Amino acid sequence: MRNLKLNISLLFFLMLPLLKAQDSTFRFKGQIDGYAGINFANPIQSQTGARFLPTLSIGKNLKNNLKFDSELSFDSYLDYHFTGSNNDESDAKIKPYRLWIRLSTERFELRAGLQKINFGSASTLRPLMWFDHIDPRDPLQLTDGVYGLLGRYYFQNNANAWLWVLWGNDKTKGWETIPTVRKDPELGGRMQFPVPKGEVAVSYHHRTADLAGVLNPSEIHGAASYPEDKIGLDGKWDIGPGVWAEYSLTHSKPDSAYFPLWTKLFTLGIDYTFGLGNGLYAASEFFRYSSAGEIFNSGINQTFSSLTVNYPIGINKIGSIIYYNWTDKSWYRFINLQRQSDNWTYYLFLFWNPEKFTIYNNISGNNMFSGTGIQFMAVFNF
Repeated sequence: MRNLKLNISLLFFLMLPLLKAQDSTFRFKGQIDGYAGINFANPIQSQTGARFLPTLSIGKNLKNNLKFDSELSFDSYLDYHFTGSNNDESDAKIKPYRLWIRLSTERFELRAGLQKINFGSASTLRPLMWFDHIDPRDPLQLTDGVYGLLGRYYFQNNANAWLWVLWGNDKTKGWETIPTVRKDPELGGRMQFPVPKGEVAVSYHHRTADLAGVLNPSEIHGAASYPEDKIGLDGKWDIGPGVWAEYSLTHSKPDSAYFPLWTKLFTLGIDYTFGLGNGLYAASEFFRYSSAGEIFNSGINQTFSSLTVNYPIGINKIGSIIYYNWTDKSWYRFINLQRQSDNWTYYLFLFWNPEKFTIYNNISGNNMFSGTGIQFMAVFNF
């Protein structure tokens, strides 16, 4: 709570000149949603909850085509889990969701604070999910942000360069299983280049992982922290259908036999909109995850394929995501029925999955999607 009050006070102090300016722009919007679901396990499990996500945006045009803007939003929610008629778990929280300020021109931007940083070409199985936890099954695409400073420059030939410094993020991000040392900065960057019919990019990130966040002191026989480096490559091309590839290589140096030295993630994808009726969109991705003690060893691996299908029917839309685990021969099935009505959007989710959920096991809330079940969500945007 002390950090929350400090962040709010700092942001409003920095925005004080804008609040006094007559030519500043203000926008207040928000989102309210409620949901309820049943998992037909033995015994039956159920979940219900609500979320309120208000957002205040402020902007001002400065001299020499320079613009200043900021965003302040909070994520407040209530969530209840029941097993049978027993309330076995509940959670209620109010936390910052976005808390940043930005200076920008037509070709440059510098953004500081709690923000979302994501990139890459893949859509459902994303090797470059380094800093977010976006779940492709979530229609709201909610994810916690990271505290940091991000700079981007856009060249005239549509190439762009990113540089970032993250600090104070002691929870796992993306595919991480080990948190970061809170007081050690994380550094990285990305270069993206146009190529015929598409674009390619290379990314890099360095951090210091903290074993003390997951192991007991008696299990740590060497240093409690260790360096970790990531290199990412991705590209996307429009050759009729869209095709893309994404690769991430992580090198860690833990003083522990519990964790691998090398982690490799690879995705190859394709999508196309067929001229059937209102337009049938289909996308498929092939994904492989492997971890080993040597860079060229296959080690422990998991292989998945996914198929995403969406079809609009007037103000309604039906969609589906299907995954197949080639390693244990299991299927994961999600169906999403959506209806839009003015500011309201209604969703009905149906799922039929294995009892042991092995995909997206780094994203909270997956236990509810294990097995077979149904969930309803109503969303109001203002």
